[in-house]
Amino acid sequence: MTISERIPSWKKLSLFAVTWPIFIDSVLRMMLGTVDVFMLSRISDTATGAVGLANEIIYFCILMFGFVGIGTSVAVSQYIGAGREKEASRVSALAISMNLIFGILVSFILFGFGEPLLRLLNLNSEQIGIASHYLKIIGGFMWIEALSYAVSSVIRSSGNTKSVMYVTLGVNLLHVTGNYLLIFGNLGFPELGVTGAAISTVVSRFVGIIVLFFILYRRVPAPIRGKDYVTWNGTYAKQILSVGLPAAGEHLAWQSQYLMIIGFVNMISITALNTHVYVMNISNYFMALAASIGAGTEIIVGQMVGAGEMKAAYKRLMKSVRISFLLTLAIVGAASIFRRDLIGMFTEDPVIIATGASIFLLSIVLEPGRTFNMVIINSLRAAGDARFPVLMGVCSMWGVSVPLAYLLGVHLEIGLLGIWIAFAVDEWLRGLIMLLRWRSRAWEKKALVKPVSAAEDGLGAPA
Repeated sequence: MTISERIPSWKKLSLFAVTWPIFIDSVLRMMLGTVDVFMLSRISDTATGAVGLANEIIYFCILMFGFVGIGTSVAVSQYIGAGREKEASRVSALAISMNLIFGILVSFILFGFGEPLLRLLNLNSEQIGIASHYLKIIGGFMWIEALSYAVSSVIRSSGNTKSVMYVTLGVNLLHVTGNYLLIFGNLGFPELGVTGAAISTVVSRFVGIIVLFFILYRRVPAPIRGKDYVTWNGTYAKQILSVGLPAAGEHLAWQSQYLMIIGFVNMISITALNTHVYVMNISNYFMALAASIGAGTEIIVGQMVGAGEMKAAYKRLMKSVRISFLLTLAIVGAASIFRRDLIGMFTEDPVIIATGASIFLLSIVLEPGRTFNMVIINSLRAAGDARFPVLMGVCSMWGVSVPLAYLLGVHLEIGLLGIWIAFAVDEWLRGLIMLLRWRSRAWEKKALVKPVSAAEDGLGAPA
């Protein structure tokens, strides 16, 4: 055994090396979702609107695929940290199979019932025809995206985040090229419009999953056997779902309260809604930074907890919180200097620019709190403490954010600024509660696995 092999896996990881590829990958995935809309806008606003709303259904489904991915990332990270590589591979195989089954189910629903779902969005008959055709093609192959999430989570769990980023970059380039050829009929290809965009999306994702599987078999800690994909292990499934299901619940709670608050914004004015959309488009990139730091810390903390290094995990999270807080504060502060120019990229309306600029100033307070919150929640999950964040999240989102948004934004007529004040209060309240939870060290008793020295290799029994 070499010196390198004797070094614990978590000691080989640095936060920066793990995090920056996750951030780039997140941005690329966000761009992938907007390419069809942007390029179809050259054809007609009707097609653009139809595809944009169809993508809302697709994004929701992709969000649901993430719950197995989150559980997989935590479980595999802990097994690798515990020095139990064979079990890490078996958990990986089971997670991939679980997400594939889930993906096939979703594909069946979207292919067979896509049109009724679209009618709920109040599209006109022409748009329903366009969106339904688009949704049938992409929705019928959503199992590819389900596989992609699971395989990407496994690869990242070992700290190998660059490979996933490169695959996403390749998928983006292939997708843009496919759109150029098939939407507009360039270089002798047929001009297929919306159908071309859908085919390009499916083909690029299919190529991406093939490459991801190739990387998986080169990077996985121990070989995955064919029978591992079809062997059911209740303990492994329980470990994945014990983290994944609460994470899904938290995402659903956030999405539902966000939609409720969007209703309040609609009550204020159409100008308020447009302003909110433009500011959120910019804020999404700040959130991507926070989510990336949180995901990078999750991988490292998960391996530390699996190795039984609770003190090291505690210090790692606290250091990540300081780094993410200061980094977000600096970036948002710098962006706020150019706040009017940033809003001006979307509109020339002076009222929207003025309102958006004032919200941007508030973001100097809001975004560090959001980062603070997201990073700690990810590490609590990495330690196996997944239920507490979702319980507190539901209480804060629906007990504080929603009523406060209505009170300030609608009842007291502060407008959109009042809505965003409610967002800030919610993020900071949850962040402080999560910090107290981390400092209580209650998460130390929630580990999913024991280190190899404390459990026989291959048993897979949770701690």
